[in-house]
Amino acid sequence: MTTGALIFAFDNESTNYVAMAAWSARNIRRWLNIPTAVVTDAPPQDPRLRGVDQVISAESESGGTRWFTDYQATVTWHNAGRTDAYALSPWDQTLVLDADYVVASDQLKVILNSDQDFLAHAAAYDVTGQDNFAALNRYGDFNMSMSWATVLMFRRGEHAELIFDCMQMIKANWRHYKNLYQISSSTYRNDHALSIALTIVNGQTLQYNSIPWHLASVTPDYQVTSVSQDCYRIEYMDHEKRTRWITIKNQDFHAMGKQHLEKIIETC
Repeated sequence: MTTGALIFAFDNESTNYVAMAAWSARNIRRWLNIPTAVVTDAPPQDPRLRGVDQVISAESESGGTRWFTDYQATVTWHNAGRTDAYALSPWDQTLVLDADYVVASDQLKVILNSDQDFLAHAAAYDVTGQDNFAALNRYGDFNMSMSWATVLMFRRGEHAELIFDCMQMIKANWRHYKNLYQISSSTYRNDHALSIALTIVNGQTLQYNSIPWHLASVTPDYQVTSVSQDCYRIEYMDHEKRTRWITIKNQDFHAMGKQHLEKIIETC
């Protein structure tokens, strides 16, 4: 069975996602020893993609705009193509990662070695413990449980294909599903499409397998700097407005603040 990682990377007016994906590919090779394909509209000869195992050319799909706290700006969100992961992946087993997911350990080998055919995170958490993520782990006026599309693992087969087909249907009819689940934001999100698709495919229940740990996350309000390879300092303001910091080492995490991660990559 062939295995690899797939990263979607489409630059916008503020963020260099292609460089981010290439940096992540090197971490993936180092820790997981699997190849990485980057799905992008950048030309394959782009020097930023040097060292990536495979470049898959695709047109960017905008899901709308989003406010980024670290940039203090509203930017275009070119991340709606995630629903094509099943069709685009060249492997039997695929790990789909956001470009801003930092691989700093071999923890993801656990899900690659599992016997499941589709897995995603059922909840995320703030690594500093400042935010309980209660609002982020739910969506819509019905307070439905969120599944996070930041990290996905799937194996080719009827079940995984059905989930991605359902996500495609939701994306194509986003206004309907947004109204049905009473989601206030008009911006299409892969997390919402995945959450709704898993509910539908599993018989309108929340009974499905998930990654057996929660998604470690660093919010855009926090400053991330590199201490050494696979070691990061997270600086934040506590509830009493005091500056605090923690250090995490060999801990994978979702860097929700893109600007800080870009600065780290520039110095690598």
